[in-house]
Amino acid sequence: MTIGLPYQEPTLPIGERIADLIARMTLAEKVGQMLQLDARQDVAGLIEHYHVGSILHTSPADMLVAARCVQQTRLRIPLLTADDCIHGHSFWPGATIFPTQLGMACSWDPALMQRVGRVVATEVAATGLHWTFSPVLCIARDLRWGRVGETFGEDPQLIGDLGVAMIQGYQGDGLADPTAILACAKHFAGYSETQGGRDASEADLSPRKLRAWFLPPFERAARAGCRSFMLGYQSIDGVPITANEWLLKDVLKGEWGFTGTLVTDWDNVGRMVWEQKTQPDHACAAAVAVKAGNDLVMTTPGFFDGAQEAIRRGLLTEADLDQAVARVLRLKFELGLFENPRLPDPARQAAVIGAPAHTALNHEVARRSLVLLRNDGLLPLPATRPLRIAVVGPNADDPHAQLGDWAGASGQIDWMPDGHPRALTCTVLDGLRALAPAGSSIVHARGADIAVMAPDPDGTTFPDGQPRPWVARPASADAPLLAQAVAAAQASDVVVAVVGDSIALVGESRSTATLELFGAQIALLDALAATGKPMVVVLLSSKPLVLPPSALQAAAIVCAFNPGMRGGLALAELLWGHIEPSGRLPISFARHAGQLPIYYNQINGQHGHRYADLSQEPQFAFGEGLSYTTIVCSDLSIAQPECGLGDTLRARITLANTGSRPALETVQVYVRDLVTSVTWACLELKAYRQVWVEPGQRVVVPVDLPVSDCTLVNARGQRVVEPGEFELLVGTSSRPRDLLAARFSVR
Repeated sequence: MTIGLPYQEPTLPIGERIADLIARMTLAEKVGQMLQLDARQDVAGLIEHYHVGSILHTSPADMLVAARCVQQTRLRIPLLTADDCIHGHSFWPGATIFPTQLGMACSWDPALMQRVGRVVATEVAATGLHWTFSPVLCIARDLRWGRVGETFGEDPQLIGDLGVAMIQGYQGDGLADPTAILACAKHFAGYSETQGGRDASEADLSPRKLRAWFLPPFERAARAGCRSFMLGYQSIDGVPITANEWLLKDVLKGEWGFTGTLVTDWDNVGRMVWEQKTQPDHACAAAVAVKAGNDLVMTTPGFFDGAQEAIRRGLLTEADLDQAVARVLRLKFELGLFENPRLPDPARQAAVIGAPAHTALNHEVARRSLVLLRNDGLLPLPATRPLRIAVVGPNADDPHAQLGDWAGASGQIDWMPDGHPRALTCTVLDGLRALAPAGSSIVHARGADIAVMAPDPDGTTFPDGQPRPWVARPASADAPLLAQAVAAAQASDVVVAVVGDSIALVGESRSTATLELFGAQIALLDALAATGKPMVVVLLSSKPLVLPPSALQAAAIVCAFNPGMRGGLALAELLWGHIEPSGRLPISFARHAGQLPIYYNQINGQHGHRYADLSQEPQFAFGEGLSYTTIVCSDLSIAQPECGLGDTLRARITLANTGSRPALETVQVYVRDLVTSVTWACLELKAYRQVWVEPGQRVVVPVDLPVSDCTLVNARGQRVVEPGEFELLVGTSSRPRDLLAARFSVR
C-alpha cells in the first residue's frame, strides 16, 4: 500500500490509524465494513455495492478477484477472509483433514490440540484466509442435535482445556505472525442446549445455569486472548442472542474484559425479522444488533440498507456504528493487512499444504481418537497369521463419512463437488488391506445402505432464499446386498462391520429424532451376528448412537467417530495391535434416546435412579475406554485432608499394569461437594493426567488440585467455593465402579 495518509502509516499507533480512517469513511462504507457476505455469489458486486468488510466461502479463484477489486476502491481497506476450517482447511483440495473435534477430544490431550491448531493455521494462512470459525465450545448434552460432532463433548473442563489449546495453536505467537489466523470461539452461548435436540431452537437456560456450565469454556477462551466470538442462532428466555445486551455487553465485554470482535452467525440479524419475528424490519433489527454489541453481521445483505435507514429514523447514531467499525478495523491492523493483505501464496501452499509432517501429525491424532469400548479377547488380531476377513457395512469404504462434516463434499460449498482427493483418505477397507498379514484374504461387501435423500416437503428454500437441505429417509434392506455380506461373513475368520451415520444425518438443520442406526444397518448386524462368526463392530459416526443387541454382543466394539484422512490406517493398526488403544470418551452413550439427557455430571435428583422400564445408566460413560491390558487403581490418599481456600489439595494414587502390554492411562480427577447451598452436579471433572504404564509396572501418580477449583455457582449467580466436606474421586472413568474416593474438608 502506498503510504500517504495517516491510516496508511505503519509506524503510527493502531488507535490513531483507526481514528483517521473512520473519519474518512462515508456512512455506506462504515455499514459495509460491518458486513460479512457469502462470496459464492458475485464477489465483485459485494465489494463495489456493499463496500463489504469481510467475505466467507470464497473459492480459490474468487480470492484473487476480491483482492483486485479492493485495490480499485476509494480507501482500499483490505478484506477479512474467513471460513469454517473446523478440523482442517475444509474447502481446499489436498489440505490436511484431521478427525472432527469430537474425535480429537477422545485424546484428552490439550498439547496435541495446540499442535493441530498450528498445522491448520499454517495451511489456512497460505491460501489467503485470515480467520477460522473454530473452535466450537458448545456443550453437547442432547445427542439428537446434528452438530454434536463439531464439539469437544459434554464436559466444561475438558472443552475449555482443548479449546484454549486450539486457540493458542491458531493464533500462534500473535496475529502479526504470517502463519497465524484468527480463532473464533463459538457459538456464544448455550446454543447446544436446544429443545428436543432441534438445531437453533429456544434454549431453556437461566442466567445461573449459563454461568454454571455453558459460560466457563468461553470465559477461558476470552481470557486466553481469543480475538473473535461467534454468536449462536438461538434465543434465551425469549431474547435472541444477537440482541442479548446482558450476555454480550455485561458479561463478555464487561466482566471478562473481551476487546475482540463479535460476528453473528448466518443471517442472525435477518432471522429476527423472518424467523424469530422479534423485529418488524431490517432497520429495527440492525439497530438492536448494533446496540447489543455486534460488530460483523454475517450474510444479512438487508443490514446494508437497514442500518442506514435506522440512522435516518433515529434508531441508531453514526457514533454507534463507529465503535463496531473500529473493532473490525483493529483486527485488520493487528493482522497487518494494510501493509500485507496476505493473499494466496502458491509457493507456501506447495510447501505446507498436506506436508509430510502434517500428515504424520494427522496419523498420530487419528490413533489417539480411537476408543476401544468392548473386547472379549478377540483383539488384537494375530499380526503374523493369515486371516480371512470380511469387511462389511456402508461406512467401510466411504471417505465422506470418514471425514465428517465441514470437509469438501459435506454440502457447504460448490467448487469441490467430489470432496477432497480420494487418494488422500485411507478408509477402513484401505487400512485393513494395507496391513493384513501376508496371505490374508480381505473381502468387501457393503451389505446395507443408510439413507435415501428426498426434497424437503416444505419447499426448496427458506424464507431468506437459502436452499433447504434435502431430508433423509431410511434406506430399506436390500436382499442381494445383505446376502452378499452374509456370504462374505460365512467364508471369513473375522467380520469387521463398519456402521454409523452419513453426511445426510450430520450438521446444521440435520438433527435426528432418534439415535438408532439408520436405514438397513440393524438388519445387517443382526444377519452378521446370526452367522456366529467373531465380529468387530466399528462405529464410524458423528456422535454417540444407540447400538442394537447384535452390536453390543459382538466380540469387540471400537468407536471411531469421524477419524479423518488417516483414520482407516489407524483403525487397522489398532485391530492388529500395532498401537495401544488409548482414547477415552469425551461424551456418554445412551442405551435409548428416551434416556436423554445422559451426561455424567447430572444434578442430584434430576432423574432419580432409573425409569420404570429402563436404567438411567449410560451404555458407555464419559471417560470410558479400554486398553489391551488391565490397569488396577489402588491406595488413593490425601496428604492433608483439611484445606484452606488458598491451598492446593495434594493426593496420590497407584496404578498397576497387571497385563502383558503397555498402556497410556488417563487418570481422571473428579470432585463431589457433599452438601451445597444449591443443587449441584453429582460429580465434576477437575483435572486429568496421562500416564504410560509398562507391563508389570506400578506407578504412583501425584494428584494436585487447587482448592479454588472446587466451585459452584450459588443462588446469586456467583462462582464460589463453599466451605464444608468434599469427596475426591480418582480413577479411569466417570463410572462409580471405576473411581476410588477420599474425603477432604475446606475451612
